[in-house]
Amino acid sequence: MRGGTFVSAVTDAHFDLAAGECLALVGESGCGKSVLASALLGLLPQNAETAGSALIGDVDLLAADERTLARTVRGRRVGLVPQSPAAHLTPVRTVRAQLEETLRELADVRRPQLREAAEAAAERAAFPAGHLDRYPHELSGGLAQRAATALALIGDAPLLLADEPTTGLDRDLVDRTVDELRRHVGDDRALLLITHDLAAAERIADRVAVMYASRIVELADAEDFFGAPGPRHPYARGLLNALPEREFTPIPGMPPELSALPGGCAFAARCSGADEACGTVPEPVDGVACHHPHEAAVLEAPRA
Repeated sequence: MRGGTFVSAVTDAHFDLAAGECLALVGESGCGKSVLASALLGLLPQNAETAGSALIGDVDLLAADERTLARTVRGRRVGLVPQSPAAHLTPVRTVRAQLEETLRELADVRRPQLREAAEAAAERAAFPAGHLDRYPHELSGGLAQRAATALALIGDAPLLLADEPTTGLDRDLVDRTVDELRRHVGDDRALLLITHDLAAAERIADRVAVMYASRIVELADAEDFFGAPGPRHPYARGLLNALPEREFTPIPGMPPELSALPGGCAFAARCSGADEACGTVPEPVDGVACHHPHEAAVLEAPRA
């Protein structure tokens, strides 16, 4: 709810995520990506409503009560790299103290090994050891982000949920951070990367889900999405074409407010290919929710 108005922030989001896989959820700010992350961990405001299911093992994250989420899910089954680390770091404790507490709780590290283990956890997220005894308010945004990443990696949770984990980092640290997140992925662990950084997604993702105005409009293999044949949804193609290393062509217009979504396809007002059919909401077919998806060109070899 916003000012007495019901806002549908995430609608009909359907996807799976297998162990050993990284799925990148991409889209412009305000499309609903972070709301989805908060819903999975039960971190939405009290007046928010959820429907459907989100299963991890035998636990439905959307139906679980706060006791279950706090004791058996957060940090243990689902690790979170938050979008706003300052809100998740304890302001009156040093980074070292928070790492050591998490190591005791989630990794069962005992006191003689805690100092060494905390420094190893910090190094894993490229957090400098010389800053471990600082408090969160003494850290830059980039350092706070790396501290939060170090905390999230400690439990080796089956699902790591990274919500804009590269905010405030320079390009070299972006690459190092996402590479470390990718190393978390294993035979029994998966990564959901929520990001607007398409270069980061291209670097580590196996699949890409594109969200626009609360809906996932395309779900594709990363190799096909960033290479050939490329995205099939016009919004997804526009995202790639807006990159400086590509066509550097902005998408015309502005995305709609989630509190005032138009009827039919929410992207129609910005799409050069829209027609009367776009007056209805497109259902996903073969991973793309569009009445007129781009198709790969079919090239025929010349006949002798």
